[in-house]
Amino acid sequence: MGDDLGDDWWNHDAEAEEETEQEKEPAEKAKTKPEKRKMVTEKSPKAKKKKNNDQKGCTTPQKKEIEDQQSTKPQKKRKRKKKTITDVLATSEPKPGCAADLQDLITRYYSDKRSVIELEELKLQNSCFLSSNDLTHTLSSYLKQVCPKWAKIQKQHSEKSSVVILIVCSSALRTIELIKQLTAFKGEARAVKLFAKHIKIEEQVKLLQKGITHIGVGTPSRISALINNEGLSLQALRYLVVDWNWRDQKLRRMVDIPEVKLDFLKLLENGVLAACKEDKVKIGLF
Repeated sequence: MGDDLGDDWWNHDAEAEEETEQEKEPAEKAKTKPEKRKMVTEKSPKAKKKKNNDQKGCTTPQKKEIEDQQSTKPQKKRKRKKKTITDVLATSEPKPGCAADLQDLITRYYSDKRSVIELEELKLQNSCFLSSNDLTHTLSSYLKQVCPKWAKIQKQHSEKSSVVILIVCSSALRTIELIKQLTAFKGEARAVKLFAKHIKIEEQVKLLQKGITHIGVGTPSRISALINNEGLSLQALRYLVVDWNWRDQKLRRMVDIPEVKLDFLKLLENGVLAACKEDKVKIGLF
């Protein structure tokens, strides 16, 4: 009995130890499994970071290539602003106009609109021009110089709807300024404003027909309109004075303003140039 018990005891102890070890192993495995999951969850953001870093590594050379391509592309040159009349004249001294300037203006404007023969017909002789203002004169002093016998001419003038002196300028405001400057010259002569803002053309035609007018001051557009409507005649005209040298706030002369220049050239062609060639009218640049 004793021997049998000893043998059974030994075997039972060994088996018990094996069973306890087997039971421990699954328990330990069960414990370690969630730990592994935790480790996986902890490692996942790191993996994302690595992926992001890899993506960044891939994108940066692409960006560099794009930048290189942009740098190799020819850069567009900045367009220089065209200098305006104001910019040029602000840095230069004003020069008085002369007969050659007016003749050059006529030739340049009609060069592509007229034949060679017609351009020759538009040319004026030097005898058609009065002396030009050298920028030292007022309007009154200039007219006294070019028209010294004004008192006699004024008394002899008796024709209605016509003037002896016609002064052409760029605007209504300038017209008013010039009429004020005439005070020292005109004496008892009558001067009228010839521009569109203050009076309708029909009313102005009637006004010119009522009395004798010696001096007319106005814009080329209104003067041409009066001539075309037979409200103003060039029959008694002897002097055409062009307000050539005066400049506005933008330093533009009358002939530098496109629409005024066009109206002025039309006025010259509307009987003035023909009268100059017949030695009836003299042109002066004030």
